[in-house]
Amino acid sequence: MNYWLLKSEPDVFGIDDLKKQKTTIWDGVRNYQARNFLKAMQVGDLAFFYHSSTEPPGIVGLCKVIETHLADPSQFDPRSPYFDPGSTVDNPRWWTVRVGFVEKFERMLTLELLRQNFSPDELILLRRGNRLSVMPVATDVAERIIALKASR
Repeated sequence: MNYWLLKSEPDVFGIDDLKKQKTTIWDGVRNYQARNFLKAMQVGDLAFFYHSSTEPPGIVGLCKVIETHLADPSQFDPRSPYFDPGSTVDNPRWWTVRVGFVEKFERMLTLELLRQNFSPDELILLRRGNRLSVMPVATDVAERIIALKASR
């Protein structure tokens, strides 16, 4: 099993939305490196759900990859802000996964708390200038994040 971090703005789609819907596709990713991370995901992988563009930002829960290698349908919809006229059904450019709700944390693991406990070398999220919405998390770092949620 691998670990990942998925960013979303809570006013667009937050952990409570995922809890209510139970599953969702992770659509709208339009960065090639993030897309490649989505393509590398496997069923059963866990992802930390991170609320971005909010005050404070932070990890708010966990979700699980339940389906992989899905063509992102938003690339084919001309009304979508994620429409890509270069993509076709026969040759899609953008891929995604379906995730399922696992857990909402009792407290947010704020970006500041993450900075206090991890270095930028350990957690890509903390690297200067990083804007990726999908990123891998090393197993040892993921285990430490999970332990952090239990500590007070």
